[in-house]
Amino acid sequence: MVLNSIRRSKGETIFQILNVLFMVLMIAVTLYPFLFVVFSSLSDSKRLIAQTGLLVAPVGFTVEAYQLVFKNPNIISGYMNTLFIVIVGTIMNLIMTSLGAYVLSRKGIVWTKHIMLMIVFTMFFSGGMIPTYLLVNNWLHLGNNLLALIIPGLISTWNLIILRTSFSTIPESLIESARMDGAQDFTILFRIVIPLSMPVMAVMLLFYGVAHWNSWFGAMLYLRDRELFPLQLILREILIQNNTSYMSGNAAIEDVEAVGESIKYATIIIATLPILFVYPFLQKYFVKGVMIGSVKE
Repeated sequence: MVLNSIRRSKGETIFQILNVLFMVLMIAVTLYPFLFVVFSSLSDSKRLIAQTGLLVAPVGFTVEAYQLVFKNPNIISGYMNTLFIVIVGTIMNLIMTSLGAYVLSRKGIVWTKHIMLMIVFTMFFSGGMIPTYLLVNNWLHLGNNLLALIIPGLISTWNLIILRTSFSTIPESLIESARMDGAQDFTILFRIVIPLSMPVMAVMLLFYGVAHWNSWFGAMLYLRDRELFPLQLILREILIQNNTSYMSGNAAIEDVEAVGESIKYATIIIATLPILFVYPFLQKYFVKGVMIGSVKE
């Protein structure tokens, strides 16, 4: 067997080298901030605040910041509230979006184009924050309730369009065959359409889940009891309002600032890890989901 080697010109070789160097530089630029936060969260608070320049490893390895964070009852309750919002909210999002996408994707439904026009209209125009606040509090009576972070946003217009486009690619003959066997719409949706659209459903799962996990503004508007605060609102309080004194333990007054810095970094890691663990398993479906969403009827 003769192996034919591909000869590259000098210009192509230089381009390949520069391309690799550029990609390595981009990886370093995007990865280092995360590593900096990890190293800072594992560093001794006094040595960390005195550190100047790049941080390439923890200075005085310690997990004191994580111990102090988990002693804060607001972190635990925030985690529980966020998990409730993510799990219940994402399930309800997927169910309602699937129902809407199925109806809009079937041929023969009356006024489908008019309904889609009204749905797309909401992508560009909305009532605004004050009418939404009045609707949630005065009409839906969801003030100071975790459901206020779930029900008003049950269906994302963009996700509905993506899922509708995916459902539209399923052959109509398959649907008609199921109808001839006596299947009703709910059976067709949950036993045929959704199983055939699992890659896109995985994308919807990630889109909705990450949106719920990162959301904090709605909680700031509608929630008043600290026991109901999600993790991201607690994180905002720690990072922006610089409120870490109640987690600094028995540290001396002059050490509170140093301990507070370590606590901030540890809180960021704690709030980020769940998404980092989930993302690699669903990332492979991104390309297909984006490609489906880019082609609309």
